[in-house]
Amino acid sequence: MFEVIGERINTSRKLVQVAVAERNADYIIDDVKKQQEAGANFIDVNAGARIGHEEEDMRWLLDTIQPVCTIPLALDSPDPAILEMAFSMVEKTPMINSISLEKERFDAMMPFLKGKACKVIALCMDDAGMPESSEDILGRAKTLVKELNTIGIPTANIYVDPLVQPISTDSNKGLMVLDAVRAIKAEHPEVHITGGLSNISYGLPQRHIINRTFVTLMMDAGMDSAIIDPLDKKIMATIRTADMLIGNDQFCMNYLKGVRSGAIES
Repeated sequence: MFEVIGERINTSRKLVQVAVAERNADYIIDDVKKQQEAGANFIDVNAGARIGHEEEDMRWLLDTIQPVCTIPLALDSPDPAILEMAFSMVEKTPMINSISLEKERFDAMMPFLKGKACKVIALCMDDAGMPESSEDILGRAKTLVKELNTIGIPTANIYVDPLVQPISTDSNKGLMVLDAVRAIKAEHPEVHITGGLSNISYGLPQRHIINRTFVTLMMDAGMDSAIIDPLDKKIMATIRTADMLIGNDQFCMNYLKGVRSGAIES
């Protein structure tokens, strides 16, 4: 089944930043509950936007969220020290967002991840910059899987992010990432594919329809997770419907449940 990583608890979002600064627990709790009810499988928690306050903000967010959260958290920070603190606080096996092949980040994250029981988002980014071809993406993905395996992270716990890029700058960017996802899944069937989808529509009008169409193509290619806003009912309905159509919904039960609840409408 497709897994949704709810992206809303991020202090780069203005209302979240205000709520965190003011220690408005009711706002955060309400948002987390809504994401869970909408079908999120993980809640991403990012406290990095208030410079100099990330540790205290992350600690407060985890203390606030965990009593009402029935699903695992995705701990989102580039700072291993913040992640170490957060990891010690979580009650359920978390997802770590994220590692890449950029030397500074890679060298910092690998010692932190070694021996940890967690899931890991692995970005197909290295010091050369964004990938330029499907072969680039595949090569980086293979390296990430190999390196994470060496420190004890099972392939089934790795969520590769192929880095979706705007199609407005190059009409081949959509096909590039679709081809890469198919190739990654062919090499490593157990690996998960995740990431943000909205980059594909950057710079274009009517972005929501582009994003909804693209997620169906990505799911057909092998994507089985995404970092999205689960309160976007239309993209959630699209994901549930596509999951049924590609054979991941036994007897269409999740689809029918969504229709009955009003989550899926024509």
